[in-house]
Parts: sequence; structure tokens; C-alpha cells
Amino acid sequence: MTMAENHLNAQIREFIMEKFPQARRQQLKDTDKLVEAGILDYLGVLDLVNFIEQKFSIGMTDDELVPENFQTIERIAAFVASKKDRGA
Repeated sequence: MTMAENHLNAQIREFIMEKFPQARRQQLKDTDKLVEAGILDYLGVLDLVNFIEQKFSIGMTDDELVPENFQTIERIAAFVASKKDRGA
């Protein structure tokens, strides 16, 4: 994992820990499955998408709003990094 990915992980983790109390109770790891663990629900994913779009100045298409991109903090960070690399 690169330094940039570590930084993305930290920013995403901070948002999730602040916004979703369940994440604090479970001592969230970057590899925990967020929806399966009950940390994110549908509205939580929308909050997260809004945060990502604003924080990282990227847009997302409907095709990108798939569970695979939002399973774990690591997956979210990798998705954001790939969007930023493409200049989206």
C-alpha cells in the first residue's frame, strides 16, 4: 500500500468513525465489510458517496455505485485512488 493510499484510508476511516457510531463500537479495521457488519446501510452509503465526491472532488456514475466499491475501507480507498488517477 502506498503512502497516498494510507492517507486515503485514514481520511475515509475518520469520516466513517465520526459519522457512524456502530464503527466506533466495533473497533473498525480497514478490511471489515462495512455493510455486512451493519456499519453502513443504504443511506450510509449515500452519505459516504457524498463525502467522497466533495472531499476528493470526484464524480461517480451510477455504474460505479456497486457494493464491490464500498465493501471495506481498503476497497473504497482503492476506488477513490483509481478515480483520481483517471482524473475524473
